[in-house]
Amino acid sequence: MTRVESIHHPACPPWWASSTKERLCLGPATRGELRKLSRAERVSALCRAVASCEGGFTLIELLIVIGIMGVLLVLIAPAFTSIKSGTDVTSAAYTIKGVLDTARTYAKANNTYTWVGFYEENVENAASPNSSSPAIGRVLMSVVASKDGTNIAAGGAMSSASLIQVGKLTKVENVHLAAFTDGSGQAPAETFATRPPVTFNGAQYSLAGMPNSTTPFTYPAGSPYTFSRVVQFSPRGEAVIGNSAQNSLQPAAEVGVQPTHGITLDNTNPVAIQFTGLGGNVKIYRK
Repeated sequence: MTRVESIHHPACPPWWASSTKERLCLGPATRGELRKLSRAERVSALCRAVASCEGGFTLIELLIVIGIMGVLLVLIAPAFTSIKSGTDVTSAAYTIKGVLDTARTYAKANNTYTWVGFYEENVENAASPNSSSPAIGRVLMSVVASKDGTNIAAGGAMSSASLIQVGKLTKVENVHLAAFTDGSGQAPAETFATRPPVTFNGAQYSLAGMPNSTTPFTYPAGSPYTFSRVVQFSPRGEAVIGNSAQNSLQPAAEVGVQPTHGITLDNTNPVAIQFTGLGGNVKIYRK
């Protein structure tokens, strides 16, 4: 059997030496003798030994890693912004869907007419309401119902005395009411691009693309908000934009929602909330 012997500096104690100090190869001052080191040199040597034993990093290696992390953060920041805006507009879409469902359910359950009013204003102005231009970024919604069950949306603004409030005023921010190009309607029509088209007889039945209601409402009396963009539900759940005297029932209509950053529009995550004319059923379409 071949015998293997370790080779080390004559002045360096073997690896089985009893103390850390003895295991440090500090180099000889003269042959066969350990050189006396200053305190700073001993500390430096000890640190190098510990780093070698424990696999530590040098300062240059740490700086390189920090630099790489900084570059990665710069590259993925836009993705985080897109995710944030997508989350905001999705939440807003479901809020709008909930308000429309509430109005439809109330109309059918109470055998009356209901109206959902939409009001948009400048989100960068903290005051509400405000007339700052452009009116983008903050959408408020109100649901009202006819007190006596009759359709009072005929010939001018509806009287606040004939209305009752359904639920509270609802507000969503960083969204804009928008009109989008029709979907293709290609089966199974489950995405934003393939959603059912809402153009009939040459007119697109989109809340933001159609003229304001001829029967706006202000509720309660003296309220600072006048709702001119309106969706009406009948006691049978039928839904029209504006009012039934202004627009006829159609297979579908939609409320388009676009995300914003303040008053700056974001074109990356459009959402369409569609409702059918006869049943008033509400569905959300996203990219």
